[in-house]
Amino acid sequence: MLKNSVLKGVFLVGLGATSYGMLATFVKLAYADKGVTGLPFTPAEVISSQFILGIIAILIINAFQKSKKGTQVVKASATNIKHLMIAGTSTGLTSIFYYLAVKYIPVSIGIVLLMQTVWMGVVLEMILEKKLPSKIKIIAVAIVLLGTVLATNILQTKTQIDWRGIVLGLLAAASFTTTMFTANRVAVGISSAQRSLYMLLGGGIIVFFFALATQHTPFNYDIFFKWGIILALFGTVIPPMLMNAGFPLTGIGLGSIVSALELPVSVMMAFFILQEEVIFIQWIGIILIIFAIVIMNINISFLRKK
Repeated sequence: MLKNSVLKGVFLVGLGATSYGMLATFVKLAYADKGVTGLPFTPAEVISSQFILGIIAILIINAFQKSKKGTQVVKASATNIKHLMIAGTSTGLTSIFYYLAVKYIPVSIGIVLLMQTVWMGVVLEMILEKKLPSKIKIIAVAIVLLGTVLATNILQTKTQIDWRGIVLGLLAAASFTTTMFTANRVAVGISSAQRSLYMLLGGGIIVFFFALATQHTPFNYDIFFKWGIILALFGTVIPPMLMNAGFPLTGIGLGSIVSALELPVSVMMAFFILQEEVIFIQWIGIILIIFAIVIMNINISFLRKK
């Protein structure tokens, strides 16, 4: 029975990570598209449509669960809601930074920068727990940094990578690190649909102010019908729901390993759909990053089984 639940968790987390991996390619395609105004869709339009439709979808899911289970659904307290919305602000910031990053750099490089959450998480854990990381984590961080150098092809590329994309990609990684830490610690006793909803609402507030500050042309509502639904499904509905349901079954260690699927999926989508060039040495770097995630978490996974 325990083995079946772990396999179920692996399947759920894997699907969620795969969905996240597809997202950046859809964002890039949305930027290249035009609405009825003839102007390219802006980051504010892309991100706003994703969050608005995502919130509507999660509201429907919550209403369905409530009508089906009735009093069995544990309601979020006012404290739960406040904490989840605060935690959700980092979700909004991650989307803003990451979507802006892929405007300036290829998706295959953007996802590698987002994966810097591996070493950022180690640093954050060291600060919060006030103790030095284990040797295996230090080795994993070194492997991630080496893998990043190879995966971004910094040493061999003749074209200069836009520094704005690099900075934004690293900021996305930093905010995503915060999301990962808070998501596994805040209001874990309520349903994943409720947790997703309130975190989305918190992120939506940040996105709203971002849109107000950056949208200088009339809002192109065509984005909702052309790309908003796809972005909402693969960015704010499917992955959080699946991962919130899967991580308690797999544990943090095994779940982190499975969620690394996001990296190869994102690169393969960029390679096959966007026709981005990904050379052999970059694949080596990607494999190194995944390997680092595995060795950093595999001991935790084994300990949980005991």
